[in-house]
Amino acid sequence: MKQSFAFIMMAGLAAACSPTPPTPEEAAQRCEKRAQAAQAPTGGVTVGMNSETGMSTGIEIGLSADFLRGRDPFEVYESCVIDLTGEPPIRPARLRSL
Repeated sequence: MKQSFAFIMMAGLAAACSPTPPTPEEAAQRCEKRAQAAQAPTGGVTVGMNSETGMSTGIEIGLSADFLRGRDPFEVYESCVIDLTGEPPIRPARLRSL
């Protein structure tokens, strides 16, 4: 009896700790970022000057797996929203103009 009660309590705690699914708008925003990364490489350049250490520079380049596979950004967006919510997107993706 004690073992079954403990199991029920553990199952209840596990269910209470599970994350809530994102709202359709939250999913759209998260998936737009992923679709934008599938459009083209991302990156940035930084240049700075410090009186103690002198000049500093940095370059950052990002390549998403979806971009490397050549996946269509709109298909990335749609499949991402469906994976997160179980529903089709509530609006079209807002992607960068290249």
